[in-house]
Amino acid sequence: MGLMKLLGLLVLLFWLVPVLGTAARPNILFAISDDQSYPHTGANGCDWVKTPAFDRIAEQGLLFRNCYTPNAKCAPSRSMIVTGRYSWQLEEAGNHVCFYPDKFKSWCEVLAERTDYVVGYTGKGVSPVRVSKGRQLTGKSWSGASAKPPAGGMSGNDYAGNFAAFLEAKPEGRPFCFWYGCFEPHRGYEFQAGIKKGGKSLDQIDRVPGYWPDNATVRTDMLDYAFEIEHFDRHLGRMVNMLEESGELENTIIVVTADNGMPFPRAKGIQYEISNHLPLAVMWPVGIRKPGRVIDDYVSFVDLAPTFLELAGIEDPAAAGMQPITGKSWKPIFDSEKSGRVVPERDHVLLGQERHDVGRPGDVGYPVRSIIRDGMLYMHVFAPDRWPMGNPETGYLNTDGSPTKTEVLNLRREGGDKTFWDFCFGKQPAEQLYDLGKDPDCLENLMANPEKATVARQLKEELFATLKEQGDPRMSGQGEVFDRYPYANVQKDFHRRYTSGELKKWITGWVNKSDFEKEPVEE
Repeated sequence: MGLMKLLGLLVLLFWLVPVLGTAARPNILFAISDDQSYPHTGANGCDWVKTPAFDRIAEQGLLFRNCYTPNAKCAPSRSMIVTGRYSWQLEEAGNHVCFYPDKFKSWCEVLAERTDYVVGYTGKGVSPVRVSKGRQLTGKSWSGASAKPPAGGMSGNDYAGNFAAFLEAKPEGRPFCFWYGCFEPHRGYEFQAGIKKGGKSLDQIDRVPGYWPDNATVRTDMLDYAFEIEHFDRHLGRMVNMLEESGELENTIIVVTADNGMPFPRAKGIQYEISNHLPLAVMWPVGIRKPGRVIDDYVSFVDLAPTFLELAGIEDPAAAGMQPITGKSWKPIFDSEKSGRVVPERDHVLLGQERHDVGRPGDVGYPVRSIIRDGMLYMHVFAPDRWPMGNPETGYLNTDGSPTKTEVLNLRREGGDKTFWDFCFGKQPAEQLYDLGKDPDCLENLMANPEKATVARQLKEELFATLKEQGDPRMSGQGEVFDRYPYANVQKDFHRRYTSGELKKWITGWVNKSDFEKEPVEE
């Protein structure tokens, strides 16, 4: 072979490396924190949360700036991840704490049943749900390794140690799929752990969102949250180092995200920017054509299942037992060299919710559907007469108990600024419109602005038309079906049983005694 032909072949191979790497099925490491909002990583510009592992993955892979979960609560969010379907397409699994239907197979189950992938997980999988005996929605559990947590309220799971045990047991030569489900930064927190154990200070926080009071208690709570994110990131870093040392890193796709927003008032279990907008970084050395890019495409959790299935070589998910997938694979983004907007049609995301934590009469939910297109959020509330975060007399159960929650409630009770309570717990109008570029806290509803009337109408029409195509029961007058599905973790009709005195125990982690309203709340 002549020198010129050899050089030509080498050039061709250079350009084909990403394609060849994509064709070779990658290992999969899916890392998901529990309750972490988009802004809180170093790569996304936060100085008071240190995330070197996430930042490395973003720098050596792709950083996504517009990743959203359609439903900002643990169980429905994770159910969408494993199925590729929106929560309004998942029957009972569209609710929090549900009896998970047998018909909805997960991509982890498909890989375990239909391929030679070795599938396992540690920590939190698809939870809290109840599944039929024998099902493993995220693979075999690895939980033998434990370690003393750095603060109270944190899990003793040695996540990275369990990943090491999984790798050690994996037969040589077989690809793996591992789900790292960290329990942090879910509540509860050891108060002042961020300061006393993390070396943080209150003045490090550059801004407190406008829907919370800016005081020492709230800032301390935020730093405790940051301390737990850093715990998640440290274990992730150990996992990446293991892969690098073993030579497995090059053909492992690492996807790092969170399931929903931070466990604070108005930041989880509702549909504002802070609740649904999540961090996302993806690294795959041989499979991403041009690493180091920042991606502005709108991507959704329903896209994860088709992405992993395609990369694992599953050409027909339906033939493998999965229900029709709504999401779209991210492979075109991996194969591109563009930054910013890569796939033109990825210009919007859909959001929606039904029942989260109970606490209303009849255990009914709070039905909402929303669309975000090019930085504008339109939200439609189907039952604006209901309390969005649960009824006052049962402790606003859809907001986790926390120092920040108690601060907001006490301000109103003591005759202080009621604005924070209105934002976090008060009833909300049926239609809301926010400009996320100018108002990321979603404090100024633009529905009354005549200059925005056309935008609101167009977004509503697009939202409802798309939901109708997707078979959303809310679009056919059948939405009450979500209220009739049983809640899988508490006695039926929590509200009646609580208010009649039948429920004697406090629900640890959901609510503090001081959060219950003993007197009627003025609307």
